[in-house]
Amino acid sequence: MTRREWLLSGFVAFTCLVSTAAGAGPIENYSPVNAARLENPEPGNWMLYRRTYDGQGYSPLDQINNTNVQNLTPVWTFATGVVEGHEAPPIINNGVMFVATPMGQVIALNAKTGDEYWRYKRQLPDDLFQLHPTSRGVGLWDDKLYLATTDDYVVALDAKTGKVAWETKVQDYKKGQYMTLMPLIIDGKVIVGGSGGELGVRGYVAAYDAKDGKELWRTYTIPGEGEPGHDTWQGDDWKNGGGSAWMTGNYDKDTKTIYWGVGNAAPWPGDAHPGDNLYTSSVLALDPNTGKIKTHHQYHQNDSWDWDEVEAPILVDLQRDGRTIKSLIHPGRDAIFWVLERTPTKINYVAGWPFVSTDVWKGIDAESGKPIVDPAHKPVIGKRVEFCPSLWGGKDWPSAAYSEKTKLVYVPANENFCGGFTGEKVALKPGELWLGTKPEDIGLKAKPGADHFGELQAWDPATGKKVWQHNFPKSQLFGSVTATAGDLVFAGGTNDRNFRAFDAKSGKLLWEQKTNSGIMGMPVSYEVDGTQYVAIQSGWGVDAQRIQDALATNNIGIEANVPQGGVIWVFALKK
Repeated sequence: MTRREWLLSGFVAFTCLVSTAAGAGPIENYSPVNAARLENPEPGNWMLYRRTYDGQGYSPLDQINNTNVQNLTPVWTFATGVVEGHEAPPIINNGVMFVATPMGQVIALNAKTGDEYWRYKRQLPDDLFQLHPTSRGVGLWDDKLYLATTDDYVVALDAKTGKVAWETKVQDYKKGQYMTLMPLIIDGKVIVGGSGGELGVRGYVAAYDAKDGKELWRTYTIPGEGEPGHDTWQGDDWKNGGGSAWMTGNYDKDTKTIYWGVGNAAPWPGDAHPGDNLYTSSVLALDPNTGKIKTHHQYHQNDSWDWDEVEAPILVDLQRDGRTIKSLIHPGRDAIFWVLERTPTKINYVAGWPFVSTDVWKGIDAESGKPIVDPAHKPVIGKRVEFCPSLWGGKDWPSAAYSEKTKLVYVPANENFCGGFTGEKVALKPGELWLGTKPEDIGLKAKPGADHFGELQAWDPATGKKVWQHNFPKSQLFGSVTATAGDLVFAGGTNDRNFRAFDAKSGKLLWEQKTNSGIMGMPVSYEVDGTQYVAIQSGWGVDAQRIQDALATNNIGIEANVPQGGVIWVFALKK
């Protein structure tokens, strides 16, 4: 594949848009957001990435439940007018919905009727190169919204009007830096992390003052000279070692600790950067006031498979082995279901097991929690190496969910995918892809005899037992899942464009609705005037499209025919 073909296949920037705010607005009765509301959100609102700081992706609403969900019906839809991957959850604050889309847009809607208040459109530069042109949402604080942009700015918008209050440059997009995540807001701090691990950047997490955009602190995910962990790198490898931090972190409000996932090392072949390579493929425990790294856990050392571990672990008070464990639960891209213990000074390994088949790991060291690598399936320079699962892992960035009722973790997993590539030594050119292999050499193939690919799994993290599994014969599963108190699990993520509801206890499929496109973003549930709603963005693209395209070339009966185009779908029970 030539660079031009790479760009034309959807790996890049969009046309420019003018930065404007327009619509029928303004919003007359807006509810300002403060620390108390974020720490204990009202049941009918969805104001954080996974609704609550603990990242559980759980709604306490139960008007829609496993006895009546078959009566769920669309009540309104709204076309965004944008293509590519729509990955953001609709954010709801007391009857107002805010939706971020690709192309740097934010749309404010009446959450009950779908009427538009205003729309912000950002002007994106013509020379912007993006590997993942998307957005995962806006953060809320006081009377403003906060957007992390793909041209590497944090933008504050007036929540009532959509007008820009301030914007701050974070880094230089021309050097491969960009952002796709929803900012995490803690006590007036707007906290973001950067993308660009495949372009030879040095990852970071940074905080900005919500009032004026002043940078408060910046913590690099790869330690520099004199910092703890620097000795896990050789020479100058650390300067461009990857470790991007492109997903929103979770927060323990009791200990005032942020848990933030960190991506893979760069370039991909491990022998290009010898050593354990802290803090790549890790979770960092950060002080929200200073950005200081309190402690960490590295899921796997010397990453060589492009296995980002950027989804923040779920915080759960877990009853296991006769005691309560303040746990961190992370079904990893490395195919391991991790159960860790968070303490004020350390993250302890508790348990780990494969949740999809893998030939990369021989086991996990019980003392250190380090996985034991099979070198036959670890990519190196100058040799083609195959491995299972593929570079998209057992589960990519789409988020798992935890139900407070069932005590189960619901995982959007992918089985029967393998991949491989030939590592090569390539000089870094700022702003260009630096994979350590040729893009056209990246393989994705189905295992011989595979009868399905996507799996929605339910795990008991207390016992390590799988409770149920729903298979998808002709599709990957590439979308976040959400659990509710109505004993339901909602999920999209498949190439048939369906949005589905499953019984949280048994896994039985209870309801499905065809949408305009494939669903990558996460479902949310909210309440307005006593009615519970479920909302989702449908809009295929980015990695889900790339997996689809790769599968279509494998002659296994799957076609690359999922239409693009974003639509917000909102459902409620028939009256």
